[in-house]
Amino acid sequence: MKLLRRLKSLQARLLALVLTLVTAVWLGAAALTMVEARDELGELLDGHLAQAAALLVMQQAQAHGDDEDGVADAPSLHKYAPKVAFQVYHEGQLTMRSANAGMAPMSGKPRGFSTVRLSDGAQWRVFATRGTEHDVQVFVGEQTETRHDILLAVLRGMLLPLVCTLPLLALLLWWAVRQGLAPLRQLSQVLRQRQPQALEPVVLTDVPSEIKPLVESLNALFERIDAMVASERRFTADAAHELRTPIAAIRAQAQVALGAGTDTAQRDHALQVTLAGCDRATRLVEQLLTLARLETSPHAPSTTPKTTDVTAVARRVAADLAPTALARQQTLELDAHAPCPIAGDEMLVSVLVRNLIDNALRYSPSGARIQVGVAHEAGQTVLRVEDSGPGMTTEEMARLGERFYRVLGNNQPGSGLGWSIARRIAEASGAQVQVGRSDLLGGLSVTVRWRAR
Repeated sequence: MKLLRRLKSLQARLLALVLTLVTAVWLGAAALTMVEARDELGELLDGHLAQAAALLVMQQAQAHGDDEDGVADAPSLHKYAPKVAFQVYHEGQLTMRSANAGMAPMSGKPRGFSTVRLSDGAQWRVFATRGTEHDVQVFVGEQTETRHDILLAVLRGMLLPLVCTLPLLALLLWWAVRQGLAPLRQLSQVLRQRQPQALEPVVLTDVPSEIKPLVESLNALFERIDAMVASERRFTADAAHELRTPIAAIRAQAQVALGAGTDTAQRDHALQVTLAGCDRATRLVEQLLTLARLETSPHAPSTTPKTTDVTAVARRVAADLAPTALARQQTLELDAHAPCPIAGDEMLVSVLVRNLIDNALRYSPSGARIQVGVAHEAGQTVLRVEDSGPGMTTEEMARLGERFYRVLGNNQPGSGLGWSIARRIAEASGAQVQVGRSDLLGGLSVTVRWRAR
């Protein structure tokens, strides 16, 4: 496995693994074949010995009445005859034998098989049995070397073709693996030839089912990158256009202050407007930076294992914005008593709550009433921000959240990014945002729902 990991080529890894497995299976099959052939050959030759012994027994039975003295030596009729021997005893006397059998009994066992070493120094496989009458003893033997020669001949005939075909099998496996990996090489070539700005889908012909998910994932990635690049281009263009307004206003008021001369009141007014323009530009830049961070790390809020109490966040934000409400002669009410924990980043939840309350204060007239409520409802944590302002039409509500969109006829300073940031934070934290008309106060009502933790 370490050797496979060292190989850089996927084709080389696959080929090495397949060849290793094929070779292992081939060797196992060859070993099994050899064992089976040896056992079967032994059984076959043992049966041959037993059959020869039975034949001799029958011949001895037929010649039972012959009292001829002396020992009859069987003639050698085959080139392998010296490797086969037999002996026939009658009433303890040797009456028949092969020329190479000798005079002493070939085995000490009266019945069955045995392996012995005779006087010639060779090892023999001997089968012993009794005749039809117990006064006859027959021994038939065969050199074990003959069995080994036959076994080698059988194995040579079986294994030699396998050995010769193994290189051919390896070559065919290499070709098959190379052909099987051809779509990967095609995909690599297509991606290598693409321009950096090319984000159109990858199109391949005859894509295998194993590579199809990879191609689909690449196309989905290109689609997301294309959408992100288009969004960034649109965002950059809109941000540049929106930043021109406060910068141009600051420049104009600076020129007025320079041309005021001795008119202190005019110069002071111009400087105050300049400071207000600087504040607006600062807020716009902060919102742009916040939105940019959300765009570059969209999953960070949802994957952060943190718990945030929306009630505590709402209390803190309402306390921070209370002076703004007093300066506008507005009433800011907070109805948040029980802790309402959710899974989310505290900083982002604070930005969300601040934007919603700040928008309600900013776009409601003097003397308006703004009510903020946090509570548990049906297993969810619910944040409501309602105001008694003029509200919005259905068409205007549908466009809320578009970057740099502002309601026509509104003279409040702003860039429209607050809603974009609020919706993006809600989306990242798994919250649902609903916008409608407030039944309690008559103005706009914004409801954010989180799954309670």
